[in-house]
Amino acid sequence: MKALDRGKYIVLPIGITREGQWRLGDRALDPPAKALETGRLMTPSADPSGPLLVPADLRSTRSTPPGIDVIFPVLHGTFGEDGTVQGLLEMANVPYVGAGVLASATGMDKDVMKRLFRDAGLSVVPWILVLRSEWKREPAAVTQRVLREFDFPVFVKPANLGSSVGISKVHNRAELAPALNLAARYDRKIIVERGIDAREIECSVLGNDNPGASLPGEVLPINEFYDYEAKYIKEGSEIIVPAKLPQFRVQQIRDFAVRAFTTLDCAGMARIDFLLDRKWGRLYVNELNTIPGFTPISMYAKMWEASGVPYSKLLDRLIMLALERHKEKLRTQLRFAPSAAK
Repeated sequence: MKALDRGKYIVLPIGITREGQWRLGDRALDPPAKALETGRLMTPSADPSGPLLVPADLRSTRSTPPGIDVIFPVLHGTFGEDGTVQGLLEMANVPYVGAGVLASATGMDKDVMKRLFRDAGLSVVPWILVLRSEWKREPAAVTQRVLREFDFPVFVKPANLGSSVGISKVHNRAELAPALNLAARYDRKIIVERGIDAREIECSVLGNDNPGASLPGEVLPINEFYDYEAKYIKEGSEIIVPAKLPQFRVQQIRDFAVRAFTTLDCAGMARIDFLLDRKWGRLYVNELNTIPGFTPISMYAKMWEASGVPYSKLLDRLIMLALERHKEKLRTQLRFAPSAAK
């Protein structure tokens, strides 16, 4: 909010509580998180002929909020990043920054994402899918399947989540059941994938139909892998931007990042995470994040800063891309007139 040009934009913070209530904040509030505490209680509307937000208390004499020209979602995880909010905004016909419904949904589901990347010719780490119901019903069979497919270590992950929540690195058979139980708390779909000794490389992508990729960066986690604790709690992880890589590898990463972006039909922004096998030098696409961390010191912004796009300009560009994509959407005919088709 601080980086947005107030000569161009009137900024209204909209907070969504853990209980799902929408609150409209005052643009003068600082920090914007105050919207969650003191903001006016609103109800989201999908009616494209009216405002996106209407007062929750219909007896209120206060006026409805001003029309919203564009939404900038900075929501992580379930309901914010999985296409749910994006679907509401599509129905309300409001422009918004970032991926649409399809890309958001596939970008959240690691199993579906891997299948699409694989079919597009991008290398992904081998994995198997385990359903929570399958694990609860036949734990011995699931265990044998994992042992048959992979040597240890393996990674066990909820298919639909972010920030490394519910992810475990499993070193032996004794650790497998607790890891599957943990992942099953967060999703009905669980993926088990081969563990490889790899460098963790990231790359930012910006654009719509003709996207471009930033210089890549590298994460050196303080823990065994870049888990939730290493990301948000424990200090000591190191970020290197740009990553120390030969030029051919930089170009390969940028090319693969754009291919991953277009494979999921993304828009606006995404951060693509790679694994670079230390032993064999093979590059794997690990996952794509449709709403990456977006503070000025987050990897997405830092990689674009290193590529010559400062934070405030990045915000401007993303807003323009949202409006551009919405304009393109409005060109699509939504009604079929048989006589006109002759």
